[in-house]
Amino acid sequence: MTELLSTPLHALHVELGGKMVPFAGYELPVQYKTGIMAEHQHTRDKAGLFDVSHMGQVIVSGGSWEAVATAFETLVPMNVLDLGENRQRYGLFTDTAGGILDDLMFANRGDHLFVVVNAACKAQDIAHMKSVLEPELSVTPVTDRALLALQGPAAEKVLSGLAPEAAGMRFMDVATLSLDGVECWVSRSGYTGEDGYELSVPAEQAEALARTLLAHEDVLPIGLGARDSLRLEAGLCLYGHDIDTTTTPTEAALNWAIQKARRTGGERAGGFPGADVILPQLVEGAARKRVGLRPEGRAPMREGVEIFAAEGGGEAIGKITSGGFGPTVGGPVAMGYLPVDQSATGTTVYGELRGKRLPLVVTALPFVAANFKR
Repeated sequence: MTELLSTPLHALHVELGGKMVPFAGYELPVQYKTGIMAEHQHTRDKAGLFDVSHMGQVIVSGGSWEAVATAFETLVPMNVLDLGENRQRYGLFTDTAGGILDDLMFANRGDHLFVVVNAACKAQDIAHMKSVLEPELSVTPVTDRALLALQGPAAEKVLSGLAPEAAGMRFMDVATLSLDGVECWVSRSGYTGEDGYELSVPAEQAEALARTLLAHEDVLPIGLGARDSLRLEAGLCLYGHDIDTTTTPTEAALNWAIQKARRTGGERAGGFPGADVILPQLVEGAARKRVGLRPEGRAPMREGVEIFAAEGGGEAIGKITSGGFGPTVGGPVAMGYLPVDQSATGTTVYGELRGKRLPLVVTALPFVAANFKR
């Protein structure tokens, strides 16, 4: 059995009473003593601090911004070249069949690209980038920095208390800020649907900065459990569950992430893996799509539950990919894939739970409106 890796904040998690579990090859806290429900609601009301150091941080460099961006566009269907300096964008690595290899964030840092990928995919993502981009460019994993996420409506007040410039950042801005004397790469983003920041911090200084942030009365440590319920309420995909190589961007309802320049008729249309599948779907649609689902009653329906068109008989028409209790919503929420003709908001379908089919109502995403600072 492979030994689990630990982040620079491991000792702090244990000290704070974190319940440690295996996740993506790491030992991470699923919750603290306050519990998932309280952690979730605290993040929605004030601010939560998450350790996301298991994620992959990568620098792509070599030559001009134009050279870096143009090369990176051969891997993603996003407009990289026109991304402004000190701005960040959501992206997707796609394969030749139009499937999603991973979702990621990438930022224009002037002369290089800073990329953050999912923990479970980081080895294959780095190998993928190296195989395509090197030797013309350099793909350098950042292994000496932790990654923290400060999320919630009080995040600006907390962070601007350490660096006043943080208040002036907009959603998806990036900057290098000194926080309590620590040089941090900061983005105004996160994966909770709330306003907040992600902080790339030198590993040896991460615990001290985390303690400084946690000393603020509005900040609590938050584990993986609440991170999952927050992103689910926000209608955000979890790689390996809601999106993978069997789903295309259109099926996943991620068309918004593909800019006009890379679409049919755009100035740099295509040129990315799976373009022959993805471009027609952007115009014509796909046969199925990811939707929000609200189970009736209080019982959550979780990943793997099969969905049927009728209360009895017939074959399954879809499957739940993420599901659980939504503390802010006050009831169960789920996401899954349905045929397009069954995907209209308000449609009733049925999830099979322990041999019994129970109603699910197709619901617009997100379940909880985003609170980003535009």
